Amino acid sequence: EVAYESGPSFEYEVANAGHYPDDRNKKGIEPEGLDTGAFGEDRLIFVASERGSVVGVYKDTGAEPQFVQILPSGIGPEGLVAIPSRNLLVTANEADLVEDGLARSHVMIYERSEGPATYPMITAKLTADGTPLGWGALSALAAGDTAGKLFAASDSFYANAPSIFEIDATQTPALITGKTIVTRGGHPAQKLDIEGIVADGEGGFWLANEGDPAKLVPHAILRVDDKGEIKQEIGFPMDLLAHQTRFGLEGITTIGEGDDLTLVMAMQREWADDAKGQVKLLAYKPKAKEWSAVRYPLEATEAGWMGLSEITAHDGKLYILERDNQIGALAKVKRVYSVALDAFKPAKLGGELPLVEKTLVRDIIGDLKSATNGYVIDKVEGFTIDKNGDIFVATDNDGVDDSSGETLFLRLGNISAVN
Repeated sequence: EVAYESGPSFEYEVANAGHYPDDRNKKGIEPEGLDTGAFGEDRLIFVASERGSVVGVYKDTGAEPQFVQILPSGIGPEGLVAIPSRNLLVTANEADLVEDGLARSHVMIYERSEGPATYPMITAKLTADGTPLGWGALSALAAGDTAGKLFAASDSFYANAPSIFEIDATQTPALITGKTIVTRGGHPAQKLDIEGIVADGEGGFWLANEGDPAKLVPHAILRVDDKGEIKQEIGFPMDLLAHQTRFGLEGITTIGEGDDLTLVMAMQREWADDAKGQVKLLAYKPKAKEWSAVRYPLEATEAGWMGLSEITAHDGKLYILERDNQIGALAKVKRVYSVALDAFKPAKLGGELPLVEKTLVRDIIGDLKSATNGYVIDKVEGFTIDKNGDIFVATDNDGVDDSSGETLFLRLGNISAVN
C-alpha cells in the first residue's frame, strides 16, 4: 500500500540546495535509503539521496509529510539508521575515491539540536513556474551595488548553460534570487569556463574565461550586458598564448575608472614562461587595449599543486585567494593575501615582470573546519567584499560529480576587523 507519493518534491528540495546530480541524472537523485525515528514529540522520516549526497528530513504529520531540512552527506549515502535514544542519525557513504586523492568512504553522524540549521548555507527557491532555478559549481563571487547583494558564476561543469546568479546575502541561508544565462547571439554561449566575475558599473559584467587549448576553449575576457549577452570578447595576446597551458584565468576585478579603467586578473598556475612558484597577475586597459603583468609568489607545497582562485580590489588593496588542491587533513593552504595597489606596478608583457609583495590577511582553514566540523573542502573559489566591507567566501561543489555536493558560503566578518 502506498502511504504517500511525493512526486518530484524531494528532487526539487535537493536542487534548491545545489545538490542535483545534473551530469548523471537518468535516475534523478536516486533515493536509496529510508528510516524513521521518534525524536521527542516528533516522528521523523529520513530519506537518503545516493546521487544527490544528501538526506532529506521530514516530519510525519499523519498526512502529507512536512519537509524539515536537508542534511549534507558523504558521497553516495547507501544506508542510514536513526538512533532516537541518543538524538542521532548515522549514514554510511559508499563512494571511495582514494585513487583520485579524493574523499574516502565514511560514516557520518548527525545530532539533533535546537536552533537554526547550519546547512544549507546558500539555497534557492522555486521559480515562477514552480520548478527549481538550478545552480551549482559556483566558481566566482562579486559584490553588487548594495550591502549584501552579490553575484556568482558557474563554471564549465554546466557548459550548456553558463550562468550568472544574483544572491541576497542579507538572509540566512543566503538566497539565490535570480539566474541569467550567458548567451552569444541569443543562445547559451559555448566554449566557456567562467572563473571570474566583476560588475562593469553599467548593469553588466566582466567575466574571466579559463581556457583549455585541448578543448578549443579560449583564454579570454568577456563583457556581457544585463541580459547576459556577450558584447565584447578580448582574447589573450600572443605574448601570453605562446606559453599557454590549461590553467588560466581564475578571477577578475577592476581598478580605476573612465579611460584609466584597468581589469586585473589572477592566473591560476604557472605557465611555461613563469618561474616555479610564481604566477602572473595580469592587467588590461580596455581603452588603450594594453596588456601588462606582475609576478606573484606562491606558497610552497609538499603535495599536489598551489594556485590562485580569486581576486578582488577593495580600499587600496588587491585581495587574492590562494589555495592548494588538497582535501581533509592534507589541506594546508587556503588563505587570503593582499597586495597594496600602491606597489602594483605591472610591466609590459615580454620583458622582466616585477615581483609583488604579499601580506597574509586570513588563513581560512579554521573557518572551513568549523563549517564542516573538521573536514576541509578543496575548492575555495569565490571571495568578495561587499559595499559594507563584509567578506564572503564560497566553495565550488563540482556539480556533485565525485563531490559531496556541499557548497559552503562563509561570512568572515568585516574587512576592517581583519586588516
